[in-house]
Amino acid sequence: MSPTKSDALVERGAQRLHALSAAAAARGGMVGKLAQPLDEDAVFLRKLKPTLIKARIKGDAPTDERPLPVAAPAPAGTPKAKKSGGGNPLAVIAGAAGAGLALAKLIDWRGHAHPRR
Repeated sequence: MSPTKSDALVERGAQRLHALSAAAAARGGMVGKLAQPLDEDAVFLRKLKPTLIKARIKGDAPTDERPLPVAAPAPAGTPKAKKSGGGNPLAVIAGAAGAGLALAKLIDWRGHAHPRR
């Protein structure tokens, strides 16, 4: 079985899933819980290479494979990054109202330039 472009594409996708899984495991928290399913998906994706599927159809590939080990999620005690608070909600609402008022005045002012008959 020689690797094809489609095999390389599937392998590249599996490598990206594995890297994403490792990053999620390192991050921890809620994202860390997704690490193991993502790694399992990477292992499954590698089984979907077109040349392997073709070999299994012909009966050349073994069907009694043992599962590959997957990365365990990071421990729950890892520190999380602090989130920035953002602006004061009342200031954001006041800013949005002011911008809306200014836009309405601009539209009204331009409406007088071209009155309908």
